[in-house]
Amino acid sequence: MPPALSEVSQPSSTVDATRWLAVGSLLALIVLSLAWELVLAPVRPGGSPVIAAIKALPLCVPLAGLLRHRMYTYRWLSLLVWLYFIDGVVRAWSDTGLSSRLALAEITLCLVLFAACTMHVRLRLKSAHDTAP
Repeated sequence: MPPALSEVSQPSSTVDATRWLAVGSLLALIVLSLAWELVLAPVRPGGSPVIAAIKALPLCVPLAGLLRHRMYTYRWLSLLVWLYFIDGVVRAWSDTGLSSRLALAEITLCLVLFAACTMHVRLRLKSAHDTAP
């Protein structure tokens, strides 16, 4: 017997958890980027709002898609996050002190975001495949 419509439209708790993990890590990455460039360890003394905006703006774009369950957003965000991962690796390797520790935090958040996005896509595709007639 096919599942009821309400069962198909409701995401499982695991899918919902990966969604919130992705949203949380994306928000944390946005906050880290802004705080890093404006307050904590700016490239220029006093902060650089232009650099902070350029770095954080691409991360703000996918937020609406994640909240609206857009599968396409999860897919392209899992590719975009590697640019921030590379930035974190380069800065962790070349910077010292607080900036190096912030870079390690950026790397960690990127890995969590990537894992959450890929798990979300896989679980949703599996769920769609399991409910298909």
